[in-house]
Amino acid sequence: MKKTLLAFGFLGFGVITSLTTYILAQTRAPEVPPIATDVTAEDIVKFIDNLPKDRVSDRPIRTVEVTGDYRVGVYGVLRPKEFPGGSNLHQVTTTEIYYMLSGYATLVTGGTMTDARQENENWVRGTAIENGVSRRVVPGDVIIIPGHTPHWFSELETDLTYLIFRPDPDNRIPLID
Repeated sequence: MKKTLLAFGFLGFGVITSLTTYILAQTRAPEVPPIATDVTAEDIVKFIDNLPKDRVSDRPIRTVEVTGDYRVGVYGVLRPKEFPGGSNLHQVTTTEIYYMLSGYATLVTGGTMTDARQENENWVRGTAIENGVSRRVVPGDVIIIPGHTPHWFSELETDLTYLIFRPDPDNRIPLID
């Protein structure tokens, strides 16, 4: 009986501690309520249709400041089958969230980059990835790639179009309205 009461006591303490931490972690609402940003389906289609077709294009559609002192970017990507590209690693805390619009490919994440070279202070490029996790991506899939994670399309079955959502806690990405 004592063990049961002790277990319930620890459980209750854990619940109270968790709730208190959650409540204290909430941020105060801003004085002026923020305004939502729209990126319509029409905006996305028009944007992607106007991307260059002779190379991989990864360009911002819109980037905004949001509550909590960080930025979020919405990027449109066209990856032609003829230009698969190499492996990438972004040495930043920005996570990339892919939303696949069209096309079929194999995406590899994690593992070790081959022939890795530092392109700039935040970006490493390579030719491939060894010992990563492979998955076939199709329209409608969502893939979350944390910063510092190698990633690479090892096979393109078709041209790809997708959106990348980039929450940027370091406010590195420029604002685009």
